[in-house]
Amino acid sequence: MIQEIKFQNFLSFRDETIFSFEPLKDDPINRVVTMPDGTKLLRFAAIFGANASGKSNFLEVFDFLLNFWTQLPSRNDLSTRVSPFLLDKDTPLQDSLFEIKFYVKGVRYWYKLELNNERVSGESLYFYESNQPTRIFWREYIDGQSVVKFNYAVVKLKVAELDAINLNCWKNMSFFASMTKVNLHIDRIDTVLRWINEKLMPGINRSTELSGYAKSRMLKDESFRNYLMSFTQKADLRISRIDVKETPFSLNESQLKAISEAKFINEKQREDILAKGFINDIQTDFVVHVKNTRGEEEYILPETSQSAGTTRVIEIESAIHTILENQAFLAIDEVEASLHPFLLDFILDRFLKKEDNESQLLVTTHYDPLLDTIDDLFGKDSVWFTDKREDGNTELYPLTDFKGLNKLKSIRKSYKNGQFGAVPEIYV
Repeated sequence: MIQEIKFQNFLSFRDETIFSFEPLKDDPINRVVTMPDGTKLLRFAAIFGANASGKSNFLEVFDFLLNFWTQLPSRNDLSTRVSPFLLDKDTPLQDSLFEIKFYVKGVRYWYKLELNNERVSGESLYFYESNQPTRIFWREYIDGQSVVKFNYAVVKLKVAELDAINLNCWKNMSFFASMTKVNLHIDRIDTVLRWINEKLMPGINRSTELSGYAKSRMLKDESFRNYLMSFTQKADLRISRIDVKETPFSLNESQLKAISEAKFINEKQREDILAKGFINDIQTDFVVHVKNTRGEEEYILPETSQSAGTTRVIEIESAIHTILENQAFLAIDEVEASLHPFLLDFILDRFLKKEDNESQLLVTTHYDPLLDTIDDLFGKDSVWFTDKREDGNTELYPLTDFKGLNKLKSIRKSYKNGQFGAVPEIYV
C-alpha cells in the first residue's frame, strides 16, 4: 500500500508537493488498513479542483513512475520522458524529484529518484527494520555514466554480477527496468518488482473506450466475464451477455513504421509484430434482449454502438474488481465522467465497504455531491484539493488543513462558496 508520495518540478507542480494516505486522526468513518508497525493507511482519496488546476497532472505522477519503472528504452540516447515545470526559466534546466513510501507484505520501503530528460541523476531504495531506514542500493551519475552501488550488509553480489547490473543500467532508464535484463535475483529487489508489476495498475483517464486490459481479461477469464455480466444486470445496463473473440488486425505501412520507431516497447514484441505484419485485436460484442410485438428477440451490437456511459462503467468496474482481487492501487481521472450519479454511488459504495482489503483507490472529480457523503462513506482525511496560482504552479492540500470543519453545516456548500479554494473564478 502507498503511504506517501513527494515530488517537485513535474508538469504543473513547481514546488515540493506531498500527498499522504495517512489519516490525520482515528475516525471510525475512515476506511483504513493498519500495517504491522501500527501505521494506518487510507483506502480512498478524492481530489477536487477547477478545470486546469492540475488534478490530472497529479495522477500523472503515478503513471510516470509506473512506466519509468517497467519500460525499457530501445536506445540509451532516448529521453526519459519526464516533463518538468515549463512556466519558469529555471525549472526546465533542473532535475525533477520523486519520493514514494509504500508497504509490501507489511514492510515499509522508501524510494527516491532524481532525473531530467537526458538521464537519471540519482536513484535509491531503502527499507525499514526499525525507525531508521536501511539503504539497499543507490545510484549516481559519474563521468557520463550511471553507477549503481549496494549495501553489502543487505545484498551480497559477485564482482561480475555488479558489473552486469551497471552495464545494463543505462542513464535513461530505471534501475528496476534494468533488472529485468539481468538474470539475477535479489530478494528485496524482487519483492519490490513484484509489487510494481502486481499491485500498481495503470491509471484510467477520461476515455470511454474499453481498454485492452479489460477486453483481454474478458477473453481469457470466464469467471471475470460472468462477474461483469452480473454487475451490468445489477446496474441496469440492459445487456444480457458480452461476447469477446480475438481477430487478427493487419497493419499498414505507416503503422508498421510507427512500431519500428517506437521509443518504448519490448524488443521481442516489436520483432514479433514486424515479422507477422499484424496484431491480434479483441472484438467485443454486446448481446441485448428486447421485447416487442413479435415477442422476445436477441440482437448483437458492436462496442461502437454502446453509449459512452456503458463502456465507461464497464471499464471502471473491471479495474476496481481487479484491484479488490489483487489488493492493488488504482487512480481514476474524473471518475464521474459519462456516469449517472446513481452508478457512481453504487461503484464507490461497493469498493469502500469492502473489508479486510488493502486495495487503494485515488480519484479526481468535479462531482461536488460526493462531499455530502463525508462522514458516511469516507472521512474528511480522504478529501484533497488542487488550486493553480497566478505563477502557474499547482498547490495540492488536504481538507483537514482547514479549522472548524465540524462546525460547518455542509462541507459541500462551503466548497461551492469558495471557502476551501479549488473552484473556478468565473467572471460574468
